[in-house]
Amino acid sequence: MDEVLAPVPGKITKLLVKPGDNVQEDDQILLLEAMKMENPIFATSNGKIKEIRVKEGQDVDVDQVLLVIE
Repeated sequence: MDEVLAPVPGKITKLLVKPGDNVQEDDQILLLEAMKMENPIFATSNGKIKEIRVKEGQDVDVDQVLLVIE
């Protein structure tokens, strides 16, 4: 299992995957707005989305778990 962490504090603006989706390493999985810029967040490994721990519009802290890939 691999946890994808927020690299910076910000707000989730768009989820691009849902539980059960298969992803490849470096696939874009969500958008995080920080300092008025949208930052793409990428899958850190190949696998299936097991769990999404955030929702659109949610504020997140640095190193917060965003989702889990198995």
